[in-house]
Amino acid sequence: MDVLLLALLLLFLAGIAAIMLSRWPRLATVSGAGGTVAACLFGLILTLRVLSNGSVESARLSWDVAHGALIVELDALGAFFLLPVFLLSALAALYGGDYLLAYRGRKSLGGPWLFFPIFVAGMVLVVVSRTTILFLTGWEVMSLAAFCLVTFEHEKPQVRRAGWVYLIATHLGVAVLFMMFSILGRLSGGLEFSLFRVTNAGWAGLIFGLALIGFGVKAGLVPLHVWLPEAHPAAPSHVSALMSGVMIKMGIYGLLRTLTFLGPPAPWWGLTLAAVGLLTALVGIALAVQQREIKRVLAYSSIENMGLIALALGVGLWGMASRRTDIAVLGLTATLLHVWNHALMKGMMFFAAGSVLHGTGSQDMEKLGGLMKRMPWTATAMMIGGVAISALPPLNGFVSKWLIYVGLLKSGWAYNDGRSLPALLGVGMLALVGGLVAFTFVRLAGIVLLGSPRSEAPAHAHESSWWLRGPMMILLCLCLGAAMAPTTVTGWLIRPLQQLEGPEAGATLLEPEAADAPLKLVGNINGWLLLAIVAAAAIFLVLTRNARRGKEQTWGCGYVEPTPRIQYTGRSFSEVIAEQLVPRFLRPRTERKALVGIFPRDSAFAAQSPDPVRTKVYEPFFRRWALRFARLRFLQQGKVNVYLLYIVVMVVLAFAWSTVRAWWERS
Repeated sequence: MDVLLLALLLLFLAGIAAIMLSRWPRLATVSGAGGTVAACLFGLILTLRVLSNGSVESARLSWDVAHGALIVELDALGAFFLLPVFLLSALAALYGGDYLLAYRGRKSLGGPWLFFPIFVAGMVLVVVSRTTILFLTGWEVMSLAAFCLVTFEHEKPQVRRAGWVYLIATHLGVAVLFMMFSILGRLSGGLEFSLFRVTNAGWAGLIFGLALIGFGVKAGLVPLHVWLPEAHPAAPSHVSALMSGVMIKMGIYGLLRTLTFLGPPAPWWGLTLAAVGLLTALVGIALAVQQREIKRVLAYSSIENMGLIALALGVGLWGMASRRTDIAVLGLTATLLHVWNHALMKGMMFFAAGSVLHGTGSQDMEKLGGLMKRMPWTATAMMIGGVAISALPPLNGFVSKWLIYVGLLKSGWAYNDGRSLPALLGVGMLALVGGLVAFTFVRLAGIVLLGSPRSEAPAHAHESSWWLRGPMMILLCLCLGAAMAPTTVTGWLIRPLQQLEGPEAGATLLEPEAADAPLKLVGNINGWLLLAIVAAAAIFLVLTRNARRGKEQTWGCGYVEPTPRIQYTGRSFSEVIAEQLVPRFLRPRTERKALVGIFPRDSAFAAQSPDPVRTKVYEPFFRRWALRFARLRFLQQGKVNVYLLYIVVMVVLAFAWSTVRAWWERS
C-alpha cells in the first residue's frame, strides 16, 4: 500500500510544483505531466499485483476528525477500476503536455497542470477509501478538480455555462449520497465500510434507489445525464478523454461497491437498472446522431455506452436474484469488460477529436471534410475507434456487446412465461441501438474524413505531433489486443467477479465446456477476420502499385461548377434516420422558409437538436424556482449587524431543538 500512497503524494506534489512554475509554461507542463506519468506508473505496479493474485492491501490512520480513522484499502474490485484510471491518465498527461502548449502566451498553464494530477488523485482516493468521510472527500476533490479543468477556457460563455451545469448536477448527486451514507451509518452504527451490512429488504431497496440516483448522476444515466454533453465538449480534449473514459465509471464503481453492502439483490433491482440502461442507450445515441460538433457526438455516445453498462449490470443482478449463476456471470462479465473496453475506445476517440481540433482549429463537422489525406494517422485512429464503438468485429467493442446479447437471450430463455418477454424485447431494442451507433459513426467518419474541405480550416490542416499521435496508437493497439485475446482479458476479471458474485462465479467463467459464450471462438474469429482484412489490403496495394492513375473531376450531378457546398452535410446525411427511426420526442426541431413563386426570394432552413430532458424538464423547473427564490432577496441586507442577528437566531433555534429532543428522549 505504500506504493499507492507514494503515487498519491507524487500527484499532489506534481500539481503544486506546476502552479509554482506558472511563469514558465514548459516547466509547468513537465512538472504536471511528468509527475502524473510517474505516479501512474507507480500505481500500476500495485494495481496489477492485486488484480493478479487477489491480495488485499490496506493502511489505517487514526484520526478523530474522521470519526475514528482514515482507512484506505485496495482489493480486486478497486484494482479493476484503478487499472484504466492509471493507464488512461498517464496517456492523457502525455497527450495534454503538447496539446496545452498551443495555449501558451494566451493562458497560464499552471492552473490546468495543478488540477489535472489532483483530478487523478481524487479518482484514486474514491476507489481506495473505506470510510464515508474519506470517500466523500475524494469524491469532492475529483468533482471540483474536474470543474476547474472543464472551465479552462472560461472566457467563453458556453464554457462557463457548461461548468455551472456540471457543478450543480454533481452536487445534487452528492446530496443524495450524503443521505445514503447517513442511513447506512445509522443502520450499521459506524461510518466504516466494513461495518455496512444491511439485511432488511426495505432499507436495502431504499439504499439501492439512493445509490442509483447519486451515482447515476456521475455515470450520466438518463434522466440525470444533462451535464455530460455540456461538460465534455467544453473541456480540453485530454480532459474529455479522462472524464469519459474513467471519471463517469466512478459512478458504476460506487454502485457496485454499494451492492456489496446490501446482500442478495431483489429482482426489481435488476429490472429497474436494465430499463434505465436501455432508456439511456436509446436517448444517448438518438441525440448523438443529430449533433454537429465532434466532441458532442462522442459525449452522447458515452451516455449510450453507460446505458449498455447499466443494462449488463441489470442482467447480472437479475441473474443473482433468480439464483442463476450462469446469467449473473454473463451480465457481470459484460459489465466489467465493457468498462475497460469503453475506456480504451472512447479515450482514443477523444484523442482523435482533439487532434482534429489541434490540426484544423474547428470541431464543427459542417466545416470539416477531406481530412483523410491531410491527417492520415488521426483519421486511421478515428475510423478504427468508430468500428470498435459500433461493436463490429474484429475489435473489442464487439466482444463485450456480444456478451450482453447472450445474457439477454439466456434471460429470455430461462422461463416460458411472461417473465421472458422483457429480456427478448431488450434484444430488439439493443439491436436498434446498435444500428443507430453504426450509422452515427459512419456519418462522423464520412463527413469529417472524406469528401472535400468545406472551409479553409480543413484545407490547411496538418497532422499532429507524435506526442498527440502516440497515445492514440497505444490505445488502438490495446483495442486490437483485447479483441484478439478476450479470454486473457476476462481472466483478469475472475477475482472481481468472485468478490461480487461469490467463489462459484470464477468457476462458471472458466468452464469452457459449459460456457454459453465461448470467448476463445470469438477471439479466433476476430483474429482471422483481421488477418483477412490485412491480406486483402496488401493484395490490393500490390495489384495497383503500377496502375496508371489519372486526375479527373468528380461528376458534379449536372452542375457546371460544382463546389464543396453540394456535398452532404451532417444534417442531410442523418435526416432520414432522425425523422423516421428516432422517437418523436427526440427528433430535431426545424424551421423552414420555403421557396415560393417562379422567381422566389431567399429561403432559409435551420435545425436544432436540444436535449429534451434539459429543455422540457430541468430548465423550466429551475427557472420557476429561481423566480420564487428571488423574492427572498430582501434577506440580503448587506449589513453586518443584520447577519449577526441571523446567526444568533439560528443558534437559539438549534439550542431549542437540541433541548426539546433531549427532553423527548428522556420521556
